[in-house]
Amino acid sequence: MVASGRYLLALDEGTTGTSGVLFDAGGRKVARAYQEIPQFFPKPGWVEHDAEAIWKASLRVLRGVLRKAKVEASHVEALGITNQRETLVAWDAKTGNPLSRAIVWQCRRTADMCHELKKDGEEDWVRRRTGLVLDPYFSGSKLRWLIENDAKVRRARRDGRLRFGTVDSWLIHRLTGGKEHATDGSNASRTLLMDLAKVQYDPELLDLFKAEASELPEIRDSSGELGTTVSGLLGDEVPIAGVAGDQQAALFGQACFEQGMTKNTYGTGCFALANAADRVPKPPPGILGTFAWRIRGRRTYALEGAVFIAGAVVQWLRDGLEIIKASRDSQSLASRVPDDGGVVFVPAFTGLGAPHWDPYARGAIFGLTRGTTRAHVARAALQSIALQSAEVVNLVGEGAGASVPALRVDGGATENDLLMQYQADILDLPVERARYAETTAQGAAFLAGLGVGMWKDTRQIASLWRPGKRYTPKASDDWRSAEWKKWRAGVDRVKRWVQAAT
Repeated sequence: MVASGRYLLALDEGTTGTSGVLFDAGGRKVARAYQEIPQFFPKPGWVEHDAEAIWKASLRVLRGVLRKAKVEASHVEALGITNQRETLVAWDAKTGNPLSRAIVWQCRRTADMCHELKKDGEEDWVRRRTGLVLDPYFSGSKLRWLIENDAKVRRARRDGRLRFGTVDSWLIHRLTGGKEHATDGSNASRTLLMDLAKVQYDPELLDLFKAEASELPEIRDSSGELGTTVSGLLGDEVPIAGVAGDQQAALFGQACFEQGMTKNTYGTGCFALANAADRVPKPPPGILGTFAWRIRGRRTYALEGAVFIAGAVVQWLRDGLEIIKASRDSQSLASRVPDDGGVVFVPAFTGLGAPHWDPYARGAIFGLTRGTTRAHVARAALQSIALQSAEVVNLVGEGAGASVPALRVDGGATENDLLMQYQADILDLPVERARYAETTAQGAAFLAGLGVGMWKDTRQIASLWRPGKRYTPKASDDWRSAEWKKWRAGVDRVKRWVQAAT
């Protein structure tokens, strides 16, 4: 039997995999389909994706979730897209084919370029205009690198066929059959090319990174019609009515609609965002000012702290050290010991993100003794996720200009009770886990539903949010002080490692 009713479809394109999630009119998950996508590491510190593989996986999960739920596309009111943000795709406007592999947000290949720009005194004005820092994390230096190093990209520019975009605009291009070249402010604000106050590409920034406005996607509202899927893709045309970068979508999905409300998402990395209301924020040192969303022309900004390696450290325990068979085994292994035994694990595999911004840092494990076991290493790895997160949560809360009542959390790692309790203890703040794990996809669906009138405003959406488990701090101030002292000593020792060792 084929289900009927009103549904919202979300496409959640992440760093390690792509999900299609179907929601009903009450914002409840109906079905989910998932597919992993491969990553490529051609050189130390380089990370790439096959953009065509991203597109094929996206189409497969969208079709798969409709098939799984037995829902026809004609019953889908709208599609929302959320995505890994700073990953850059270059493609041919005429053929629609990628011109190179996508350069992933984790990629460090432009570290020297960013270092030279800082030496030339460019960072202060760039930070004032964009809210960001000069770091390989963001798309602008990736774009300039492709122009300077990829002959196919340069040839497409000469022929007037070059298109650049973050993953959302790449997917919108393919879903609409090439009719739309669009993005929203949450994604555009991560390129180092957008003036945060004007929500427009800035001519001086374009010049700095050798970008051309005609090659970039149009910046539109995060909620509202951005195009329509080609009818043959899903069985019927579906309006694309919501788009937001994954972390902003999670902020929206967590119903953080009031100033100071803060969420942290635990995925490949960790990303803490605090709602900063409708004015361009003035971030504390090491923290980013960013665009949250724009709905019916009304803007919301956010403060953000980005941690590059979070869930990825558990994947490394599994695939690199091979001390666990599955990611979920990390909790049971870490629970074999009462504490970390003095071990500190700083997982700076691709450098340090906020608040340190050191692309030359590298990962290290300190405090090893003859008594150290793999359980101590696993426990220290989990704690590293919470410690990195706590550094940035404290700062984004401070910068948002309002007290943080509790930290709302989402992502796969939030199922780890040991990690979540440690997070509450190290922050000395209640931690609330969302009832629905797919908060990022839910945020995209909420934006899409708002865009087609399923809800009148964010107040109606806030009424749909339901908390799951709550973790209350139990640790003493003395314990917290000792944990921070160990952690900061480890971080200090990994900084600028590549420069010191070469």
